[in-house]
Amino acid sequence: MLDPRITRLAELLVHHSTRLQPGEHVLIEAFDIPEAMVIALIRAARAVGAHPHVTLRNNRVMRALQEDAVGDNLAIWAEYDLERMKRMDAYIGLRGSRNVSEQSGIPTEQMQAFGRVYQSPVHFDQRVNHTRWCVLRWPSPSMAQLAAMNTEAFEDFYFNVCTLDYPRMQVAAEGLAERMRRTDRVHVLGPGDTDLTFSIKDIPVVACTGSHNIPDGECFTAPVRDSINGVIHYNTPTLYNGVSFENIRLEFRNGCVVAAAAEQGADELNAILDTDEGGRFVGEFAIGFNPFILHPMKDILFDEKIAGSLHLTPGRAYEDADNGNRSEIHWDLVLIQRPDHGGGTITFDDEVVRRDGEFVTDDLRPLNPASLTS
Repeated sequence: MLDPRITRLAELLVHHSTRLQPGEHVLIEAFDIPEAMVIALIRAARAVGAHPHVTLRNNRVMRALQEDAVGDNLAIWAEYDLERMKRMDAYIGLRGSRNVSEQSGIPTEQMQAFGRVYQSPVHFDQRVNHTRWCVLRWPSPSMAQLAAMNTEAFEDFYFNVCTLDYPRMQVAAEGLAERMRRTDRVHVLGPGDTDLTFSIKDIPVVACTGSHNIPDGECFTAPVRDSINGVIHYNTPTLYNGVSFENIRLEFRNGCVVAAAAEQGADELNAILDTDEGGRFVGEFAIGFNPFILHPMKDILFDEKIAGSLHLTPGRAYEDADNGNRSEIHWDLVLIQRPDHGGGTITFDDEVVRRDGEFVTDDLRPLNPASLTS
């Protein structure tokens, strides 16, 4: 008998996230997840008259394909998958993992080649900009381990987070989106020596409430490319291409990272930022507010939504909140400002709008955890 939580999640992805319509084509790309979830998605898509297409991926096989692929191999692979993506109206990516460090040890230059030849044209250029897409993780023992939870407890947490009342969140988030659209100057203060200023004037703002990620709960824009000055000291551990990083500190001058350090992963940090010219500039600024996600677990689809967090992202800007920055990387790095993580403030045009992780203005209080869960 199918777990009713799986059915509910599949219906959320079809009806709310991708809004599938009769006759549309959806690509379901599944990495190391139970076949029951794929079948539930197929049935949910067919129930609305859509046409599901499925690709089953295995992360160990993907590593073997990536680790020594040469240019022609990557190019033909990309051309094949790009042509299929062009025929899709929607995309659902379900990404499980038996080992979150499966890609570690692949040389940096090889990962950069994969990003440039395959990832950028297929996903960044086509999927992100020309389909209604939603990406989500799948609960696994390795994810439970990162979250310091037993497997059963983590599964319960996962389904609670992924099937919350996103339409309610959508209404509450519009106040933050409107406030950000009116804002010019942003000032971020936080733990350590975090003191950062930048402008978001005239950059589009997007509220994310279950349409592109599950779990969701953020509002994003991008800084004016050359406006960032100061220091940000991220306090959330992160994984990038299977490598762990902790306590990343970036110093900006006129939009560019001029100094980068980390307690763990320092050598790899600068290599990633030097991928290309855009790697040392920022392509996204976002504020997280998912009331059920409170603690880091080294999974960015969860960590970037942490209540009381923000992320400032070196690399490529999204076209729907575009500041002109282009890069092969897009690395969401998270700063938590709740008191248990050092506190801090976000100020819009000289008015504090969030203090120690809680929104303090009347128009934004509906996004606080107590309001979203009451």
